Amino acid sequence: MPAQEHQRRRIGPARYPVPDAATYLAGGWRIDRSVYDLRSDVEGRFRGTAHFRPDAAGAGLLHIEEGELTWGGAVHQAHRTLRLTPLPDGTAAISFADGRPFHDLDLRTGRWTAVHPCAQDRYEGIFTVVAADEWHLEWRVGGPAKTQLLRSVYRRRDA
Repeated sequence: MPAQEHQRRRIGPARYPVPDAATYLAGGWRIDRSVYDLRSDVEGRFRGTAHFRPDAAGAGLLHIEEGELTWGGAVHQAHRTLRLTPLPDGTAAISFADGRPFHDLDLRTGRWTAVHPCAQDRYEGIFTVVAADEWHLEWRVGGPAKTQLLRSVYRRRDA
């Protein structure tokens, strides 16, 4: 898909308000993610799972993603771990596994935009909850190191 197509398409289905992000996200999800390098017009795909489960300290949830990334004709195992710390108002703070802050998350209206500066690049994430068992996430990354678009659909594993 040409880079200009990526600029026009947006994830934007109807919103589903979520009063408590941690309660909503807890459990297992299937992930289907498209990864586009907008500079080289290369497209890849990640398919896998996400689990939001209590961390050992009991202070929040670990967000563990595992799966396969198909990129440049090769298939690679891929994984990441984030930490979700619930806040009293139903929002959450998201951090990397090593404790560095990543972004905040407020799904109370069913849609949230988060921004994360990473060196000279800028990550902008749009979270859209579309149903009790489905949410979408679009990350736009821009800067001197990369220009990418990542579109993910999360569907509850038991749905």
